[in-house]
Amino acid sequence: MQPIKKLAQVLKGLADEEHYLFTLADLRGVLPGHSPGAFRAVVSRAEKDGLLQRVCRGLYLYPGANYTNGLVLYHAAARLRAHEFNYISLESALSDAGVISQIPMNWVTLMTSGRSQILECGDFGTIEFIHTKKQPADLIDQLTYDIRCHLWRASVALAIRDIKAVQRNLDLIDWEAVSEFV
Repeated sequence: MQPIKKLAQVLKGLADEEHYLFTLADLRGVLPGHSPGAFRAVVSRAEKDGLLQRVCRGLYLYPGANYTNGLVLYHAAARLRAHEFNYISLESALSDAGVISQIPMNWVTLMTSGRSQILECGDFGTIEFIHTKKQPADLIDQLTYDIRCHLWRASVALAIRDIKAVQRNLDLIDWEAVSEFV
């Protein structure tokens, strides 16, 4: 079977609404006998043919899966930093709670135990990781797991502390709305 057809068959069988993002390591498992150059060529062809859509470096979306477009950035962040402690905070958490006056479009902000980084994800938007030294055990009562996003989410009080700690703009915050949560 041709490599591109084998890849298409495996992706069709594996992908669903929860599992539609694949790393290069995931895809490599489908074609273990290919040299690195041949593997890159297959992935490039799969992207060109529309079988895969590049989200960012090393992460691909299978468009044939039934997925929620508004969650792609969150799911991508969870996949990319799976070995780090991450949680939705700052403007993303405050916007979702309704305490900032503007909704960040196609931009998600997360605190991470990994390094700070801004990842451009093409048409999907941008993921911003901000480093924190905070430990999960110290935040357990201020985090809830968001099953839809596959990430932890900060309480409004924690997001406010984070936004002050990283010295972000506070002008958009509706302090009356914050007082309802804190």
